Amino acid sequence: MTEKAIPKYMQLKRELLSWIESGQLKPDEKAPSEHEIAGRFGMSRQTVRQALGELEKEGLLYRVQGKGTFIARQPARQLQQRGCLIGMMTTHISDYIFPHIVRGAEARLRAGGYSLMLSSTDNDKKKERENLEQLIGQPISGLIIEPTKSAEGNPNLPLFLSLDVHNIPYIMINERYPELHCPCLKVDDEAGGFMAAEHLIELGHTRIAGFFKTDDLQGANRLKGFIRAMHKHRLPFGDGTVTHYTSEEKQTVPYEAALGLLQGGERPTAFVCYNDELAVLLLEAARQRGLSVPGDLSIIGFDDSSLATATEVKLTTLSHPKTQMGIEAAEMLIGIIEGRNSEAPLDIIYKPELILRGSTKAIGKGAAD
Repeated sequence: MTEKAIPKYMQLKRELLSWIESGQLKPDEKAPSEHEIAGRFGMSRQTVRQALGELEKEGLLYRVQGKGTFIARQPARQLQQRGCLIGMMTTHISDYIFPHIVRGAEARLRAGGYSLMLSSTDNDKKKERENLEQLIGQPISGLIIEPTKSAEGNPNLPLFLSLDVHNIPYIMINERYPELHCPCLKVDDEAGGFMAAEHLIELGHTRIAGFFKTDDLQGANRLKGFIRAMHKHRLPFGDGTVTHYTSEEKQTVPYEAALGLLQGGERPTAFVCYNDELAVLLLEAARQRGLSVPGDLSIIGFDDSSLATATEVKLTTLSHPKTQMGIEAAEMLIGIIEGRNSEAPLDIIYKPELILRGSTKAIGKGAAD
């Protein structure tokens, strides 16, 4: 089709679009009036009105009653083009603390007029890639992502970079791949690991064993805090002081290691666990060895999940914001999409709190020493 065959309103639309994309017309700036445009281009008011109407339908312009037509912000235009759908990808959806995170995000998104599309990687890098490929093909406005095995690198980096190419904003929860530049909401896991160990040390424990999943950065940082506390108080490290394991080994390696440690004469008097799920498993290991918690063995978890109070021994643990994290992740992403933040949002780091229950006690009467 020749330029002459293109309808005049389409020619005008292209010209106005070039003004917007080049920055000649800036976001929230009032657009020239129909009269001004008609005079400049020698076109009828009807042709100008048709061109402006097309741009408004595409979310490039917006009208304010009694004030005129204005240039839309770029995120708002993307929102109109993509719809009001948010993707959320976590390692799990229905297990452990994840339902609380999802419910918090969903409630805030629903209140903001957005719907939520959930996907799970099952903590598998291949599934993470498949999910990203699928999500990029959807009309989504943004993404909330929990990285999969964040301590084992990011083979899916090209897909994350593709999100930038497609102008899809995203934030990460619980951790972030180190090479990515995106906002992150997470717990200060190193501080939590330090607080767990120091709590036991202050109770008089000197033979403390730690169990940490280290294929994600949460576990690596919790281990780092644990080691820092042991060094600070000059406690000795033995062969069994630290047990590390992968996600696939979580039901076997730490349990078998605990059974071995608890049968020796110089057995540990306390365990620091990667999370509450592991702490419950190691409660069973103590029972298998005929030991009571906390009489013979103190155990501390992490995350303050529903599991922490589900057994007869209520776990001392470190807090995780869960629902609050979901709400604030959704709030942050909406702010990016709708252009409310003039600057890139800062990370949100939650300081864990020690929650004292019945699984830890001081060395002394009724405790092994």
